[in-house]
Amino acid sequence: MRIDFIITELFVGGAERCLTELALRMTELGDEVRVFSIGSLPTGDRGALVKRLQASGIEVVSGNADSTRDVVSAYRQLRQWLTESKPDICQTFLHHANIVGTLAAKSAGVRNRVAGIRVAESRAFRCAVEKIALKASTSVICVSHAVERFAANRLGCPAAKLVVIANGVDTVHFSSAEPFDWSQIGWPTDAVVTLFVGRLHQQKGIELLQSEIDKLAPSGSDQRLLLVGDGPLRSELETWGRERGPQQVQLLGWRPDIASLMAGSRLIVLPSHYEGMPNVILEAMAAGKPVVCSRVEGSQELLKHDWDQQSFPAGDGVQMARLASHYLEQQDLALKAGTRNQSFVSQNHTLAGMVNHYRSHYQKLLDR
Repeated sequence: MRIDFIITELFVGGAERCLTELALRMTELGDEVRVFSIGSLPTGDRGALVKRLQASGIEVVSGNADSTRDVVSAYRQLRQWLTESKPDICQTFLHHANIVGTLAAKSAGVRNRVAGIRVAESRAFRCAVEKIALKASTSVICVSHAVERFAANRLGCPAAKLVVIANGVDTVHFSSAEPFDWSQIGWPTDAVVTLFVGRLHQQKGIELLQSEIDKLAPSGSDQRLLLVGDGPLRSELETWGRERGPQQVQLLGWRPDIASLMAGSRLIVLPSHYEGMPNVILEAMAAGKPVVCSRVEGSQELLKHDWDQQSFPAGDGVQMARLASHYLEQQDLALKAGTRNQSFVSQNHTLAGMVNHYRSHYQKLLDR
C-alpha cells in the first residue's frame, strides 16, 4: 500500500508517537509511506521522531504553518504534494490535520481519506469546523469507544464511517527502563515520587495537583511531586513550584527520558478534564506502575480491570488524593496494581496489534 500520513506537528506526543510507530512498522512490512507535518519540524531532542522517520528512509515534509496566517500556504503545498503522487490512503491525525489534510486530499483526488479523532474536545467552534471537514472523509478512526460516541454525537459522523482502533505502546521499552536517579535533581534516592507527564495546559487538570499538594507530597516527608512537560501554564507553574520549594515539587519541562522517570516513580497521576485514550496512562501501565486517572474518555477502557482503585471523577481533587495516598503509603499495593496494569497492556495494547488493525482497515478500503 501507498500511505500518506498527515499530522498537525511532529513534536514528541501521543498522537505523534502513534504515527511514527505506524509509519515505521508499515515500512518494514513493505508499504510505501510518506509523512507531512502541517507545522514546522522540531529540531534537537524534540525532533527525535523526525530523526527516526528519516533514518528509515521515510520522506518527511513540512508545511511550516506555525500560525493561522500560514495555513493557506500549507494547504496549497499539501494539495500539490498529494496531487503529484496520489497515495492509496491518506490518514490524518489530530484536529488541524483532519481539517486541512482531509480537504486537501479530496481536492487532490485521493480516493480514501481516513481521519483520526484522538481527543474529545467539545468546544463549539472547534467541533463545527471539524464536522464540516469530516463529511469529506471516507472513514474516521477513533482511539476509544468513548471517542467514537463523541464523534457520532458532537461531530455528526455516521456510524458506518466510524472505526475504533486503540493506541498501542512499546511495552518492552517501558518495562525494561532503568529507574531515574533522583539525586540528579537533589532528592533522596529513595524518594516516593508522584509523577505527572503531559502538556502544561488547562485540559490536564493540573490545578488539582496544586490544590492537593500537601497530601501528595507533605512537607518534610519522603514524598515528592514531579511535573514533566511544557505548555502555556509553564511559567505560572514554575512560580508556584518556587514558592513551594524544590524538596516538595519540581518541574523539569520537556524530557526525552520518560520511561526512566516512570520506572523511578511510585505513582503516575493524570487529572485531565478530557482525553481520548491517554497515552501517558498506557505508558505508565506498560512500565508496571499504578495510576490515578480522572474518569475521562478512554480511561475506563484502560482501567476496567481496576476501575474503582485507579480512577476518580474528573475535577474531584479530594478523591484523587485519597486514591494516591493508598499507593504512596503502601508499596506492596502499588506493586500489585502495577503488575495488573502491565499484564493488561501487554495483552491488549501492543504496537503490533495496533499496526495490524490499521493495516486491516486500510486493506478493506482498498478492496471495496
